[in-house]
Amino acid sequence: MIEKLIEVSSKNKLMVFMLVAIATVWGIWSLFNSPLDAIPDLSDVQVIVFTEWAGRSPDIIEDQITYPIVTSLLAASKVQFVRGQSFFGLSFVYAIFEDGTDMYWARSRVLEYMNEIEAQLPDGVTPTLGPDATGVGWVFEYALVDTTGRSNLADLRSFQDWNLKYWLEAVPGVAEVASVGGFVKQYQIDVDPNKLLAYNIPLKRVIQAVRESNDDVGGRVIEMASTEFMLRGRGYIQSLDDIENTVLGTDGNGTPVFIRNVANVHLGPDMRRGIAELDGKGEVVGGIVVMRYGENALKVIERVKEKIEQIKPSLPPGMEIVTTYDRSDLILRAIQTLREKLTEEMIIVSLVIILFLFHFRSALVPIIMLPIAVVIAFIPMQFMGLTANIMSLGGIAIAIGVMVDAAIVLVENAHKSLERWEHAGRKESRSAVIIKSLQEVGRPIFFSLLVITVSFLPIFMLGAQEGRLFKPLAYTKTFSMFFAAILAVTLAPALIPIFVKGKIRPEKKNPISRGLIWLYQPVANFVLRYRKWVVLAAVVVLIATFPIFMLLGTEFMPPLNEGSILYMPTSIPGMPASEAKKILHTQDKILATFPEVERVFGKIGRARTATDPAPLSMVETTI
Repeated sequence: MIEKLIEVSSKNKLMVFMLVAIATVWGIWSLFNSPLDAIPDLSDVQVIVFTEWAGRSPDIIEDQITYPIVTSLLAASKVQFVRGQSFFGLSFVYAIFEDGTDMYWARSRVLEYMNEIEAQLPDGVTPTLGPDATGVGWVFEYALVDTTGRSNLADLRSFQDWNLKYWLEAVPGVAEVASVGGFVKQYQIDVDPNKLLAYNIPLKRVIQAVRESNDDVGGRVIEMASTEFMLRGRGYIQSLDDIENTVLGTDGNGTPVFIRNVANVHLGPDMRRGIAELDGKGEVVGGIVVMRYGENALKVIERVKEKIEQIKPSLPPGMEIVTTYDRSDLILRAIQTLREKLTEEMIIVSLVIILFLFHFRSALVPIIMLPIAVVIAFIPMQFMGLTANIMSLGGIAIAIGVMVDAAIVLVENAHKSLERWEHAGRKESRSAVIIKSLQEVGRPIFFSLLVITVSFLPIFMLGAQEGRLFKPLAYTKTFSMFFAAILAVTLAPALIPIFVKGKIRPEKKNPISRGLIWLYQPVANFVLRYRKWVVLAAVVVLIATFPIFMLLGTEFMPPLNEGSILYMPTSIPGMPASEAKKILHTQDKILATFPEVERVFGKIGRARTATDPAPLSMVETTI
């Protein structure tokens, strides 16, 4: 069948060229539409259940929220294990699912179990799902600063929470924009217990009065001048005076008692669980853009940056958005490095082919086939949703050297057959000789490439993080070799009759080949004469390498010089926010003095997101 396919391809060149052209265009489209990232996503399929219960201690949170949720989710389908963390007023539960589980299927299962367990939780407690993102979803970070002094930290945080956050969350591919740092503005009521006692008013009456006074109600309609008017009572609190003038009741003489009579009302910050600092110059408000699961990281970052440029004119006077972390730089540099290395490999392979064949037109056959096989390999990659990253493109780099072997052997055998044909007096047609030469080696070449193709199949048996790291490499290497084998028995037979023309120089007339044969022949003669000693020497050398091998270090993946460092020292538990702010400022100020450092974005504590359970004693500084 292989021999027949070679003959049909050689005699129907136009059909082969059209099919290859269609596949090449399809491959180029797949290449430009494949998701780009620096490294494969090694994170597990996890769903986060985040619950707030303000003012409650960690042991109460654990007993009444975390434990019931964890025990409920353990029974969910495809769940590997469930982890829970309890903090002051916060509960984090992580449900880790089996590899290959669809993220949104997992989220729907968790929602089902949450509906069942909600009745067991305390009144007023509502668990929420974290964003549909993975552990590497923090793709872009920024700081909101005001060097003019027009806006304080409370104003910056309010603008971040009520304006900027929603603008950026509207960007396609963004799952969440988390806020960190600054002050969350609150209306605070400091009640004097002695005054409450004097007026005989319980504390719960103050809470109830504030809640009831902050409302907007609808009434009926009235008709005036042939026009219908809707009635409503507007009672939303808009100032401190509105709270101060809220009536709690009356004293013994019927005089109304207002909140201002029993409490001090003022603006103040919420309890701080996260602080952000920039370049050692002082506090700022930070934002973390979390990418949605399965999105193209590079495109999401580009869309976010475009949106920021669009909204810059809408920022209040003095406010400025400063980029503190941008993964697109790493992605572009990683892809550019691989692109350069792939280009270098193709050039080197092409030069070697030209030098050894000593026939430029013949060398064009493997030179043309190589990029076509690489491009077509992106078609199944794009269908499978594999990202173009260091590992997946590395698989192509590994395969390049072997991919051209088939074309070289085919061209070399065609040269030899034409040499014999010349000596025999050209009794057959040139095309018949070429087709026979291709059929001689076509079958063994095709199956040898398939053997190399399946050599990476054991990698597909890997699971967990090992599988997620190495499977992209195995996929692309396998795809590249498979398409190289297909092209070897289709495109090569169509190209060789076109390019293998003119005077074919014998191998002995090639000065490079002649020189290498001169060097190799005495070595080969010596090895064949003393073959037992050669084998024994090889075994001794192999044994001698074992002690050296045992001294080699081991690492899960090679170091990646991203250009950004995440510095994560920890402090003693129970550190107050004032001390945390002081330590963060001092640390960033020192780091900013290094001449190589361009930007220092310090964060201590947690951002307002379910993906960040960091306590106030944990520092995460992006350098």
